[in-house]
Amino acid sequence: MARVSILGSGSYGTALALLLHKNGHEVILWSSTEEKAATLERTRRNPVLPDVEIPSAILVTPDLHWACGGSAPDLIVLAASSIHIRTLARASASSVRKGQIVVNVAKGIEEESLKTLSRQIEEELPQAQVAVLSGPSHAEEVGRGIPTTCVAAAHCRQVAETVQNLFMCDSFRVYTNPDVVGVEIGGALKNVIALAAGIADGLGYGDNTKAALITRGMAEITRLALAMGARTETLYGLSGIGDLVVTCASMHSRNRRAGILIGQGLSAKEAMKEVNMVVEGVYAAKAGLALSRRFHVAMPITESINEVLFDGKSPADCLRDLMLRDRCVENANLCWEGRPQ
Repeated sequence: MARVSILGSGSYGTALALLLHKNGHEVILWSSTEEKAATLERTRRNPVLPDVEIPSAILVTPDLHWACGGSAPDLIVLAASSIHIRTLARASASSVRKGQIVVNVAKGIEEESLKTLSRQIEEELPQAQVAVLSGPSHAEEVGRGIPTTCVAAAHCRQVAETVQNLFMCDSFRVYTNPDVVGVEIGGALKNVIALAAGIADGLGYGDNTKAALITRGMAEITRLALAMGARTETLYGLSGIGDLVVTCASMHSRNRRAGILIGQGLSAKEAMKEVNMVVEGVYAAKAGLALSRRFHVAMPITESINEVLFDGKSPADCLRDLMLRDRCVENANLCWEGRPQ
């Protein structure tokens, strides 16, 4: 049995707390405010994950320093929104011991620096060993014990295997992967493509359109990830195509739901307010576009989503312009009759 502190009591943090408790671990669930912690402690229900009860053995606390250091955790899980990861890591720095394994489960890229979340954590917690847990894993299903498969990525094999061993059970299978940047880029940018898929749904388009967006979206995510040093195999795995498919297809996806609302005529700000949760793709869109320019990679869907979100372009015009782009081959690496295309 291990002691695990989960920093963030949103839907995914709560779902992972339930999973780890089921696995026999001692779980501490940190909440950002005393009021929220008290409510969770009293009701044993989380409004963002209302179908499950939080067992009394899971300790809820608003004390960040005790959760990170005083409780002597074997593992710390960062389960906040991507835009808060650096701040949370910095706030906990004085309590995190040397060699502490810290697992990030958020998905995103820092808009200002264009750094991945693990890189931000490493800067704020240089004494820690950082890992990433990612893949197609909606909190609503993880919390109910529906079979789910994810990837634990770390630069150190032993760290990845430690995460694998702590999380893995009959309803949550975990693979290991050394390609941290590939896992993170896939997890962050699939949210941008999910916005596009949702917009297509909101416009009343069909399955053909969604399949095209998923496929071509995967192509541009892969181009960028490879330019940043990732491996193709990672992008074709759970944290790449797996996470992209589930996020574009499921109504559990806040990014798809926000996209649907935008396609129906709401602004990005109005859509986020309606969804009432952080829509990570809105923040990842700017970072993805900036990275595409830094690495000289074509990302037409990401560029179009930025035009809709921030430049006032209509969703219908966005989709039409994507269809009318210049003619090109599907894959420049394929040859025609033995000759380069």
